[in-house]
Amino acid sequence: MKALILGAIMALCCQNAAQANSLLQAERFSRGAEFSNVKLSPSGEYLSAITNHEGKDTLIILNTSNKKLLNALNFPGNAQVGDYEWANNERIVLQKVYLKGWTNVPQYYGELMAVNADGSQVQYLFGYNSNVQQTGSHIKKNTPIRATAFILDPLPDNKQFMLVNAIPWDGKRSLDFSLIQSVYRVDLYNGKRTKVMKAPVGYARFMTDHTGEVRFSIGENKNNNTKVFYRADGKWQDSKTLNLGLSDLTPISFADKPNSIYAAGREMGQTLGVYKIDLETGDKQKILQDPKLDPTDYWVNQQTKQLYSVEYQDSYPTYAFVDNKDKHSVQLKQLIASFPGYQVHIVSETRDSKQQLIRTFNDRNPGDYYLFDTEKVKLSYLFSEKKWLDPELMAEVKPISFTNRDGIEITGYLTLPHGLEAKNLPLVVNPHGGPHGVRDVWGFEPQNQLFASQGYAVLQVNFRGSGGFGEAFEKAGHQKWGLDIQHDIIDATHHVIEQGFANKNRMCIVGSSFGGYSALQSAIIEPDMFKCAIGVAGVYDLPLMFDEGDISERSAGLSFLKQVLGQDKTILKAMSPSYNTDKLKAKLLLVHGGDDERAPIEQLESLEEALKARNYPYEKMIMDDEGHGFYNDDHRAKYYQKMLSFLDANLNL
Repeated sequence: MKALILGAIMALCCQNAAQANSLLQAERFSRGAEFSNVKLSPSGEYLSAITNHEGKDTLIILNTSNKKLLNALNFPGNAQVGDYEWANNERIVLQKVYLKGWTNVPQYYGELMAVNADGSQVQYLFGYNSNVQQTGSHIKKNTPIRATAFILDPLPDNKQFMLVNAIPWDGKRSLDFSLIQSVYRVDLYNGKRTKVMKAPVGYARFMTDHTGEVRFSIGENKNNNTKVFYRADGKWQDSKTLNLGLSDLTPISFADKPNSIYAAGREMGQTLGVYKIDLETGDKQKILQDPKLDPTDYWVNQQTKQLYSVEYQDSYPTYAFVDNKDKHSVQLKQLIASFPGYQVHIVSETRDSKQQLIRTFNDRNPGDYYLFDTEKVKLSYLFSEKKWLDPELMAEVKPISFTNRDGIEITGYLTLPHGLEAKNLPLVVNPHGGPHGVRDVWGFEPQNQLFASQGYAVLQVNFRGSGGFGEAFEKAGHQKWGLDIQHDIIDATHHVIEQGFANKNRMCIVGSSFGGYSALQSAIIEPDMFKCAIGVAGVYDLPLMFDEGDISERSAGLSFLKQVLGQDKTILKAMSPSYNTDKLKAKLLLVHGGDDERAPIEQLESLEEALKARNYPYEKMIMDDEGHGFYNDDHRAKYYQKMLSFLDANLNL
């Protein structure tokens, strides 16, 4: 009897120790970055970053020379600092955002504030709450405006003015990006504004040249077709008059002549190429194109406003240099050689480029920051995003590729636990969200690293429909959400089993947003493959997407849904977990935010109704004040801990 009691006590102690360890790990991996949005002032005298203080985001200003704190900028009450820019050597423009009780995601109502680095000369620049009233003068004052402003160009060479683009309100504070935006020239010290122009199309994005003149506007019409306009003789001109023969045309930067640009575009549905285009003649010259991949980023010299490098994500991130003579290209090559095994980004720099802020990262390290003296070719370490995580103890992210059942090459990534043999491991399949226009990339992913810290391998799949692999690959997932996309995920799972990495009897599928849909749908298609499925902020009822959620609220959103889902309700129901619960065998955990606008709570309720009708057991976790994902660190820790407990119980870790 004593032996039995002792055994029970020891088992309980081991269980408690395991729970304590998983809770500790959940808290460590759920914490947001200690420093984010790090920037240098134009002169290099100051270094700035966003950090969290007493639960609110605060902007800190350091003297670059000695790294001593000069100032901390924050707002009283429930307001906090949002995005920001250095507008000149001394002055910062920042968004004022609000933490509201019904949601943990900060709400932005378009207010811009300006302040000097030392905290002096605070000014309300733009927004609905200005106290200044205009009384008959023809001079525009800083009067209230019912519009939401975004920093378009801080004009760092202009000490007095900046450019903002503003979306008018449609009778309420919710943003309707389809409305026609205006561009304003705003005084940095008193907020006086002058309207410069209006966009020619909705959902507008703008591009300025090196003088700060707005030259391009890119947007979408009500049918969700991209339209590109450029300024000529003071008027907007439709780029279709250039007869370029390119779809998905996207201006990137200006080139070596005032009327020549670099732009991305597609020919005959291929991958995106980068072209040099003469706006006067319509002549185009292909600069580079990868046969399998679209670019993931474009790097522009902020002094000349000219493109110098294009970033791709193959198995690992790589650069293709457009201008090898550009000093940034030379410096970037030096930096890459200095950090083997890391990707390097130049995230900020002074106007003279003598100082650059460098961020390095890889699959095991979420990010370190360095100051790079380009004249002395000297690096100085500044800080880490998450210093409490030891890169030496993190998991490797291994690129994989295989041929699916239809003969198409599919790529992905396998996260392998540190310190364990990569053989016969319990597996978590983690399909990405979207599904279109996004993809998984090599790098540090906190949730997957959390799983790996507990001994799980994690599989990510760039299935058909993912972005970044050309138009044909992305369109291959249209109207195939519940079929071909899921087949790719299932085929990838079979591949890692066949390669010996995963134990076929210990697998679970976990996903967020579209990944939450995939978690349920894959478990329906292959009911004996996964022991459990976790859907987070998932879409479970495809017909409901046309009636509920922020996508269906806009005409362009409805056009998108018709394109990628189709309108046949019989097919939509056949691809919806809510209508196919009779095929489920996996244990279920459903996680949702009560304030989710993208996949509203009605999606979860639809699935719950079907499960209850069959008396099918499931667990759920609702965060009433979270949206489409988890913004709050504490909430994320609870969600992580809940997932770990669920996985451990069902995969017998």
